[in-house]
Amino acid sequence: MKNSFRATALVAIPLAATLLLAGCSDAEGSTPESSQNISAPAADFNAADSMFATMMIPHHAQAVEMSDMVITKEGVDQRVLDLAQQIKDAQQPEIDMMQGWLDDWGVASDDSGMAGMDHGSGMMSDDDMSALEDASAAEASRMFLTQMIEHHTGAIDMAETELADGQNAEAKELAQAVVDTQSAEITVMEDLLGQL
Repeated sequence: MKNSFRATALVAIPLAATLLLAGCSDAEGSTPESSQNISAPAADFNAADSMFATMMIPHHAQAVEMSDMVITKEGVDQRVLDLAQQIKDAQQPEIDMMQGWLDDWGVASDDSGMAGMDHGSGMMSDDDMSALEDASAAEASRMFLTQMIEHHTGAIDMAETELADGQNAEAKELAQAVVDTQSAEITVMEDLLGQL
């Protein structure tokens, strides 16, 4: 499973590096107009930073979608509902922040790169998402926790890669927050699973 994520990363890193180099060559152009398009903060990122943001946006978006599925069900354990709301409230602003970075960096974002990630990054399959959506309240509580533990584990792996290889201070700060917050949430979810 992790192999598919690594394969995607091996494709994404050269692509991001190419985009970065292309941006640098534009900044070195002879016309004043081209140099005005590149600001100093925008240059303060590397391929690992752009890959982290590009891949974490749809990863977070799926967590928000999973949370919404549980929040709208009647009869779900209140502790699970509270956790789902907490995850949604934390991750949507992070999506917006990362999208802002990509805009500033001149890096296009879409979720096409997520197709090769599969479960290696903790992403749920279409079948997993359908199962959660169709589950009864009692089933949904346990299923959400089980799926979200896997999802968080994938996010932590991605964040640790950013901490090791990234350059942008804000991206690395977010990566550390993902590691800290989602590790704590995994502990809570594991405890809840034992009580349901």
